[in-house]
Formats: sequence, C-alpha cells, structure tokens
Amino acid sequence: MKVLVLCALVAAAAAASPNWGFQNDAPPSVSAAQKQHDVNYLLFKVYEVLRDDNLKNLGATFDPEADTSHYSDGGDAVHKLLGELKAGNLLEQKHWFSLFNTRQREEALMVFHVLEHCNDWQTFISNAAYFRDRVNEGEFVYAMYTSIIHSPLAEHVVLPPLYEVTPHMFTNGEVIQQAYHAKMTQTPSKFKSEFTGSKKNREQRVAYFGEDVGMNTHHVTWHMEFPFWWDDSHEGHHLERKGENFFWVHHQLTVRFDAERLSNYLDVVDELHWDKPIKEGFAPHSTYKYGGYFPSRPDDILFEDVDGVARVRDMLITESRIIDAIAHGYVTARDGSIIDINNERGVDILGDVIESSMYSPNPQYYGALHNMAHIMLGRQGDPHGKFDLPPGVLEHFETATRDPTFFRLHKYMDNIFKAHKDSLTPYTKEELELTGVSIEDVAIDRTLETFFEDFEYSLLNAVDDTIEINDVDIATIVSRLNHRDFAYNINVLNNNDAEVLATVRIFAWPHRDNNGIEFSFNEGRWNAIELDKFWNKLNPGLNHIIRLSTESSLTVPDVPSFQSLMQKADEALSSGSELDLHEYESALGLPSRFLLPKGQQNGMEFDLVVVVTDGEADAAVDNLHTNTKFNHYGYGGVYPDKRPHGYPLDRRVDDERIFHSLPNFKKTIVNVYHRN
Repeated sequence: MKVLVLCALVAAAAAASPNWGFQNDAPPSVSAAQKQHDVNYLLFKVYEVLRDDNLKNLGATFDPEADTSHYSDGGDAVHKLLGELKAGNLLEQKHWFSLFNTRQREEALMVFHVLEHCNDWQTFISNAAYFRDRVNEGEFVYAMYTSIIHSPLAEHVVLPPLYEVTPHMFTNGEVIQQAYHAKMTQTPSKFKSEFTGSKKNREQRVAYFGEDVGMNTHHVTWHMEFPFWWDDSHEGHHLERKGENFFWVHHQLTVRFDAERLSNYLDVVDELHWDKPIKEGFAPHSTYKYGGYFPSRPDDILFEDVDGVARVRDMLITESRIIDAIAHGYVTARDGSIIDINNERGVDILGDVIESSMYSPNPQYYGALHNMAHIMLGRQGDPHGKFDLPPGVLEHFETATRDPTFFRLHKYMDNIFKAHKDSLTPYTKEELELTGVSIEDVAIDRTLETFFEDFEYSLLNAVDDTIEINDVDIATIVSRLNHRDFAYNINVLNNNDAEVLATVRIFAWPHRDNNGIEFSFNEGRWNAIELDKFWNKLNPGLNHIIRLSTESSLTVPDVPSFQSLMQKADEALSSGSELDLHEYESALGLPSRFLLPKGQQNGMEFDLVVVVTDGEADAAVDNLHTNTKFNHYGYGGVYPDKRPHGYPLDRRVDDERIFHSLPNFKKTIVNVYHRN
C-alpha cells in the first residue's frame, strides 16, 4: 500500500456503455486532471444529484455486472453488493452512518471492495457513479475516501477536505442553521464559529485543539490509512507496523494535548477509570445531516453497561488480561502458542491487541479495548437505548477529538503502553553512540511564537439544494492555532575520514509541570513531542545543517478548498495543462500549524532535544538520503526508519547521565511565546 501517498478514486468521463469501448484492448490512459475532476464531482453535494453530466449518465446507465473481466476478483464483490441492494438489505439514504456500527461498516466495506477490485479507472469511476445514487451517503463517502487512499489507480488524486464534504460533522449546529437561512434567502454569508461550552468550563481553554478541523481530519485520515478492519487475506497486502503506528499517533496526540493544557495553566490530563466517575461532561452543539443532534453527556456520571455492546465488567476483564500479558512479557495466540512481546517489536503486537484490529493474535481473549471504549463512552448519554439517540461524537473518528474525554481515554491506553515500554531494558551508551560524530551546537534562528488566526471554510455542502436554485457563497470562520515559521541551526562535527549517513531526530517537551516543578529527564522523554526526523549526509569536518520548520516530515499543509480543487482540475482539463497537486496528496500528517504547541505570553520553557543516529543502521530502504521526507508513516509500503517510534527516547532512562555524556545528543532550553 502506498501508506501515505493518497491515491484516488476513479474517474474518467467515459462512455456510458457497459462495454466501455475497449473490450480486449488496454484501457485508455486518464489524466490526473480528469481523475481529480471526477473525484471532485462524485463528492460534491453528495446528498444531492450528480452535477456532472457524464457521471450522472454513468450512474443511470452503467451495469456493474455486465463485464466481470474488469474486476480482479471476477466480480464477486459487485455480485454480493448488488444482491444486498436488490434484496433491500442496505441502509437507506439520508440516515446517519457510523463505522462502529457493525452492519453499517460491513455495507461500507462492500462498496470499498467493489472499488478496490476494479482493474481500471473507467470501471472504478463507473461503479462509484452507480453506487453513489443507490447506497447510504455516509457509507459511500467512507468507501470513496478509503478506496482513493489505498487504490493504485488513484495516484496523485487529492481528497477534498472532509470538513467541506460533510460539514455537519465539523461545524456547530447553530452555524448550520444560519447557513440554511442564508441559502433560503439567497444571501451570501460568513458566520463565526465558536468552540463548544463556555468560560465556566475549564476545558474550554483547550477546545481549540480537539475541535480544530485540521486535527479532526488528521485523526480520521490516520484511521482510514490504517483501518482496524483491514484483513490482509481480503485486501492483498500487509500494513507494516500498524499496531505500533496506532500507539505512536495516539501517544503524540496525548502528549501534545498535555502541552496545550500546560500552556493554558491546566494540569496534564488524567486517565480514564472504568470504576470512577467521568468527570467532564460534553455538549457537542453539533447535529447530523439526518438523524438529530449528537447526544450530550452530563458531568460526573458513572459508567453504565451499554445494552448490546459491553458491560463495564467486560472492559475491566479485558484490561486485566492485557496488563497480565505485559507483566508476563508475552501474549497468547488463538492456537495457544506464545508470542514474545518483550522486545522492540512487542509494541506492534500490543497495539494490534489494544485497538483491536484484524491483526490481533487473539481478539476472542483480549477483546477490543480501544474500539469498545469508544462505543461505551459514546453511548453514556443513552446507554440502554431508552431515547433511541444516534451515536455520540466518540463513535466517529472525525468528531472524537472534540470530546475532552477522548484524551482521558487515550491517556489511559497510553499508560498501558508505557507499562510495556518501561518493562524493556534501557539502552546502553554503546547502543546510542555514533562513532566520530558530535553535535557542537543547536540554535533556533528566531523567537518561537504562536498565535491564533481566522480560517474560513465553505458550508456549501451543508445545506439542501436543487439544481434549479443558484448557489450562494456560505462559509464559516473559525479561530485556529498557528506559529511563525522558524529554522533549526545544527552544527555537527564528523571526525571520521569518510562520509556518514545520519538520521537527525528532533524532540521537545515542557520543562515544568503546572506547579512549576521541573520534569525529570525520564518524565520528560515520555512526554516528548516529535518535531522532525530526516536523513543527512555528513561530510568529514564541520557540517552546518539548516532545517526549516516547514520541511518537517511529520506535518502536512492545508489541503486546498473544495472549490479550489474543482477550479484547478477544470482549468487543467480545459487548457490541457498538467495538474500538479503533489504536496497535498497526503493528509495523514499533523497539520503544519500544530508543529509548535501554544506558548505563553511571557514565554513557556521547553526542553529541545536533537539526536543524531546511525542512518545506515536506521534505514529500512536504500538511498533514503535522496529523499528526506519520511512520509509520516510509510514509504512505498515500508516505514523507512527501522528504529521504534520515538527512538531513542522510547525506553525508560534510569540514569540520564548516559544521554548527557553522548556526543551525538544535545539538549537545550527554548521559550515559546504566544502573541495575541
């Protein structure tokens, strides 16, 4: 799988005939602009009729079963889906969709498998147009996004920002109501979106983090890239280090959230407990497109069993079995065999177990702690179905981080991972040294500053529509965190006679807790925020490395707006020019705006750490020095860094003098300021 490069859905304005026009010949090539155009219009106004005549014609006349030679599975997936459709077994349109609903997920994956098994773009886009008109819209959007991400047919297609495709999932209900009024009165409008809650709620201080639409997109995109339902036997390939990636991406969200809390004079988030009250309530102030408001949860409620899902006791049993496996240093597979986790790859197995994904070696015994916890939390507003409420925000990856309890849940799981990591033997000085290489100096080229800015996105797809009524510009403006660009200046001395391939790893953590007490090195390294990681060839002698913050391999820029993507694709088609959207092909990384945590007016101290490690020993792919991008979590299907995520700060440090004595390690203190 192209773990990062977002692939695309299929598109190509093609003949409506089921014979496609190239029977035994090779399918005609389709330009990137045409693919982008088709994907844009398939997702545009997804609850309404198609606005592209060719796609609309395909949706009306295409017969998916007419020629099964165009499917890699001989048409099995399309036969299954059409059988369910004709039997009336599929979820109706204009109804909410949740990936955590087993039947709804199965239906979305039926559509995904049809698209996945298409041999050519024309077959892909024809099926997409056909099923867009016939399956539930939420299921269709999910199948489209995951297909585009994973299909080699969709290379170089950029997915439109999800917050403009399904704005209801990202926007307060009050603003959606205003958008409907603007549409009905044909009044172009821009509305200010506020974060949920009020100043009486301390959690409101950090709402800008969990409710950021870029953060929401990052979270849901990761779960599309590494879905828990992925089955190698069905999908045809393996997602490397999926369990470890699950740990690391959520660990980074958790430590970043803690840093944001400290910058706002709040204690770090406490973990969730199944037998203690859920301290923070949450009122989402958002609504489904169809299905009513997202449920609220009051303060200080005790967990209740959720009918048809799980008992609180079940969650405690699942937790105890995982903790027991960590204590023993192994998990027990389905067949009773022992799988050692007391090594650097044990976290990968543990991640599969905790999530749990299809990669879990024994889901019947170890359960699905993460997935069930999301449902349990999401249903606490109506645990027995008394009021027939729709799923809560925690039952959608695109809305989950809006609820502050999301971070309590993941602090709870992060502490389980920490118990495993702390059970491993600390690194020795000999393991960490890079012979003949020393970091002479580390500096930042300017004052580190964060600030809030206004961001505008369209609500055009939020309102009901007909082709008879012209569109008017309707948008919302939200406040979001950003920072000034900066650069690292790193002087590295190579005392060897030959060139050395090095991996440069940059981390930072808050210097003090909310009581002003300095974090110990061992506490800090677990709270370390990964800022960058890249390869560099060190020439003999002094090497001056300048690394721009905008070059971070861990972040991605904002995807162009939906309207901009449509305009760019259409202009390229009409002019015959090449469409180049390469820098936006992946939305998997953290928003580049969030690289720095929010500072404080008088400065917030962070420990900045730079480590230079052996690039030859680290590299999982040859010649990576020619491509300094890590592509976040993959590179042609292989994660390029052999080392565990967070290396070398991923294991406990009993004696910090080991690190301070390393020539290839440098720690300094920097201040991050926040400007109004």
